[in-house]
Amino acid sequence: MKLKFRTLFWAAAAVAVAVLLALAFRPQPVPVDLAEVSRGPLMVTVRDEGRTRVREEYVVSAPVAGRLLRVELEPGDHVHAGDVVARIVPGAPSFLDARAEAEARAAVEAAQAALASAEAERRSAEADVDFARTELSRIVDLRERDLVAPDALDRARLRLEVAEANLRAAEGRVQSRTAELEAARSRLLQPGGEDGADLGVPIVSPVDGRVLRVIRESEGVVAAGTEIMSLGDPNDLEIVVEMLSTDAVDVKRGAEVIIDSYGRDAPPLRGRVRLVEPYGFTKISALGVEEQRVNVIVDPVGPPDEWAMLEHGYRVEAAVVTWSADEVLQVPVAALFRSGERWAVFRVIDGVARLTPIDVGRSNGRLAEVLAGLEAGETVVLYPGERVADGALVRARD
Repeated sequence: MKLKFRTLFWAAAAVAVAVLLALAFRPQPVPVDLAEVSRGPLMVTVRDEGRTRVREEYVVSAPVAGRLLRVELEPGDHVHAGDVVARIVPGAPSFLDARAEAEARAAVEAAQAALASAEAERRSAEADVDFARTELSRIVDLRERDLVAPDALDRARLRLEVAEANLRAAEGRVQSRTAELEAARSRLLQPGGEDGADLGVPIVSPVDGRVLRVIRESEGVVAAGTEIMSLGDPNDLEIVVEMLSTDAVDVKRGAEVIIDSYGRDAPPLRGRVRLVEPYGFTKISALGVEEQRVNVIVDPVGPPDEWAMLEHGYRVEAAVVTWSADEVLQVPVAALFRSGERWAVFRVIDGVARLTPIDVGRSNGRLAEVLAGLEAGETVVLYPGERVADGALVRARD
């Protein structure tokens, strides 16, 4: 009896050890992230950095060479069409020293004296004309009564014509002396001084808008064509997106655009592609790589109040929609990997991962269109690692 009990004890112990070893070496399910294959809207976009700009920017430049007087306007100031935004003194006059000022004042006095003499000559000529007209009227009256000879009337008419010619000449000399006096006075004008407050060619604003930037603020000599400031209407914006040419070929005019990343917690804005410029250009990236890029012009869509926080030259990110559909069978891109020549996923069936080749269509980098190989509602493994293989046990990660 004692032998039988010992045998049963050791047999039970052996069975318990075998069970423990079996449990210890049994394959454990691999913890994985899971996702469900679903149907829904899918949007494919191409994203790149852009910047806002005023649709019509006007650069005001110097019409002539000269001394630009200090610009008083500041960026952001409102201007109206026709407002004087700057003044420039043609010829860049310099300040007069004592000797030059004395000579200029003497020239003014001489011109004043010459003008006074010319005005005296004009008054004398006016008196001669009045006398000749009176004399002619008297001779005409006497001739009608046949009290003077005919040649007396002719001489009276000739004297009147000569007097009128002398008056016209005197008036011409007055005009000439007046111009000489103005020229002499202009030599005394100092740039920016009291005498020269109204001196200079006014430069006017071509449009209603605001000052975007003042390029040349300080007073100084400038050449013709020098840029002084730029004007525009910040409420009339567009967006320029410098897009890779390989992405731009998929962008169509009228495509929807989503604008974001222009401010902290700022809501996305909507736009629409107006133009894909036909001319590309080469740009060096931050890594020193030559890239061929194309400007894509985007018009804002929506109420102006939504765009009020953006001004000229602000950085934004634009996602241009190149394809979209409402009912698409889709799977997360994180579940895809290459298996031979095809794309594949690991489907989860009763806790077991099954290698499943699939056909993939369009992708937006987060979700991919499934053309064949999966059905809505099936579960797939995300980010499958080396421990996940066909037939491996898996469980959802805690």
